[in-house]
Amino acid sequence: MSIQYILEIVGTCAFAISGALAVKDKDDPDWFSASFTAFVSSIGGGTVRDLLLGSYPLVWISDITILYAIMVGIVLTFIFYKRLIRLRRTLFLFDTFGIALFTIVGTEKALSLGVRPEIAAIMGVFSAVMGGVIRDTMTNEIPIVYQKEVYATACLAGAVSYLVLDYVGTERNTTFILAAAVIILLRILAVRLKWRVPTFFR
Repeated sequence: MSIQYILEIVGTCAFAISGALAVKDKDDPDWFSASFTAFVSSIGGGTVRDLLLGSYPLVWISDITILYAIMVGIVLTFIFYKRLIRLRRTLFLFDTFGIALFTIVGTEKALSLGVRPEIAAIMGVFSAVMGGVIRDTMTNEIPIVYQKEVYATACLAGAVSYLVLDYVGTERNTTFILAAAVIILLRILAVRLKWRVPTFFR
C-alpha cells in the first residue's frame, strides 16, 4: 500500500468530517443530512474530475475503501462532535488537509491518464475544490472559491509544485508530501496574515 493511497484515504476521511460539520448550524440536522453532506463533500471533486477525464468506473465506485473512509469520518464526527466544535477552526483544518491531498491525488491521476501537465494541474484543483463548492451550495453558504480567500489559488500552487518536482525527478512520495505541504502552508499563512486574492473588477 503506497503512501499516496494512504493519504488519499485519510484525505477522504478528513473531507467527510468537514462535510458532516458543515451542517452543525442548520436546524436540527439529522443523521441523513450530515451523512449525505459528508458523502458529497468527499466524492464530489473526484467524481467531477473522473467524468471530465473519461475515467471509469468512478474512483469511489471501484474502491469500496473510500466509502468505508467516509463512514469512519461520519462516525468520528458524531462521537467527537462536541470536542471538534470546541476547537477553533476545526472545519478549516480538516478542509485544508483534504484539499491538499485531493489536489495532488487529482494531479497525479490526470498525469497517469496521459493528459498535458497544464490540464493535470486544473484537474487537481477541480478534485480539491468541487466537493467543497457542492457542500457549501447544499448548506446555503457562499462557496469559498467565490470569496477572496486564498483557496483554489493555493491548490493551483501545490499542483504546479508537484509538476515541477516530478519534472526534476524527485522521488514520488517526497514529491507528494512536499506539494501537499505547499498547499497547507499557503492556506495557514493566508488566514493568519489575511492574504486575499486581488479583486478582478475595480
